[in-house]
Amino acid sequence: MEERRRRKAVKLMDDLKAEEFCMTSCCSRNIHGGKTWEEVKHIAHGARNTTISLAKQVGLPQLVVVKYAAIDDSDTLQRQSEVHAKFQGCPYILRCYGDEYCTAKDNGRIIYNVLFEHASGGNLADLIKTSRGGAGGLPESDVKSFTKSILLGLDCIHNKGYAHLDIKPKNILLVPDLSKKRKRGASASAAFDAKIADFWIAKSSKQILAELRWEDRWCLEGTPRYMSPEAIAEHKKGPACDIWALGCVVVEMLCGQPAFSIKPGESLEDFLDRIGFGGESPRIPVGISREAQDFLKRCFMRNSKSRWNASRLLSHPFLKDHIPDAESPHKKVRY
Repeated sequence: MEERRRRKAVKLMDDLKAEEFCMTSCCSRNIHGGKTWEEVKHIAHGARNTTISLAKQVGLPQLVVVKYAAIDDSDTLQRQSEVHAKFQGCPYILRCYGDEYCTAKDNGRIIYNVLFEHASGGNLADLIKTSRGGAGGLPESDVKSFTKSILLGLDCIHNKGYAHLDIKPKNILLVPDLSKKRKRGASASAAFDAKIADFWIAKSSKQILAELRWEDRWCLEGTPRYMSPEAIAEHKKGPACDIWALGCVVVEMLCGQPAFSIKPGESLEDFLDRIGFGGESPRIPVGISREAQDFLKRCFMRNSKSRWNASRLLSHPFLKDHIPDAESPHKKVRY
């Protein structure tokens, strides 16, 4: 079994060609007849032969994001529609406006399209990189706001019997909240809501149980820096994995640096061994409030059964209402 685990880790490293091996996809089911959008700008090529574009809905002023793939390559994209539909109506999960089929003008192929709300604020990873000129993390007031939004989204996902399994800053999108009035002295990010996106590898509790009988249960899924010890060592999947990943995201928001980093010369396999079998947990940053320190400790319990769930974390003192003026905007946070 140990040799099998190592072979899977090596295969994972070959597939990655870096650190991350989960891309994007999510959608809902609402078949339309005909194309309802016009491409404004190509954004990127996603996983599983998908393409992502910024588009304008025909007859409407608002911009949307469209993920699309040729019908022959769209099985995974369509399968995610059933997952995303479970969470429609949750304000902390990226909205999906439906899907449609159309015919490509150049070759006549059938294309499957999924339309999402446009997150004009980008993703949380980019915000962290640019915050304070790249010299540090976000103001703790923003961290509290984003953390609460993410937890509310996770609470919805978990209550529906699912686990996201790839929570990370790139999968947290920032959508303007027009109902929010930016307070004097508050950061620019205070006017955005954080929403969970990209349900590429999300699974229901029934799917997780079913996988226990499959050979593929030994295949690692997720993004290494945000994977929990039990996901690596025991291949356990579930809501507790999302909470560990949330803790990693909170550390990254506070410090501007990942909670875990691959050391110089360290292979991905050794990195996974360090987290899964070496007993290592993220260091709690210095310079943050006592409430923030305690919140992270609840997320980083190595025993997944002792880790707090989303509902319980929502009542943690760290997430109580915060007055921005009481915080120094230049407070230094470090490990």
